[in-house]
Amino acid sequence: MEKEFSHFDEKGNAIMVDVSGKAVTYRTAVAVGSILVGKEIMEAVTAGTVKKGDVLGVARVAGIMAVKRTSELVPMCHPLPIQKCTIDYELDTKKSMIRAICTVKTEGKTGVEMEALTGVQITLLTIYDMCKAIDKHMVMTDIHLLEKTGGKSGDFRFE
Repeated sequence: MEKEFSHFDEKGNAIMVDVSGKAVTYRTAVAVGSILVGKEIMEAVTAGTVKKGDVLGVARVAGIMAVKRTSELVPMCHPLPIQKCTIDYELDTKKSMIRAICTVKTEGKTGVEMEALTGVQITLLTIYDMCKAIDKHMVMTDIHLLEKTGGKSGDFRFE
């Protein structure tokens, strides 16, 4: 069965999907991504000695701000009332890797997957920006949707 693409009209023009007839449901999305940094950056981040300030704190705020503005960045996203957003971290000092996890919740007619993915990406970009004076050899990787709940398509878990 071929999926119907709903972001195009009958003439092939890009359109915003009409969600006016959809039911409001509780929706969540969790996205993850990592940034590989050098040993010097990892030590500076964990010690809190990066000259630009609290890297993880500033990156958390940037990620949350990005979640709230996703519809301004991604053309076909609907503006959504974000009811909760968190950015959490897992630090692997042996691999010099910082993993960001963005969780977004709302009650609405469309999901928050793009918001969670945007939150993770901007969090990682902010870490890069704040640490690039130490070393530009950083790699953002493995950015993906980990899980989502709610909506017509049901629940999803990345396996």
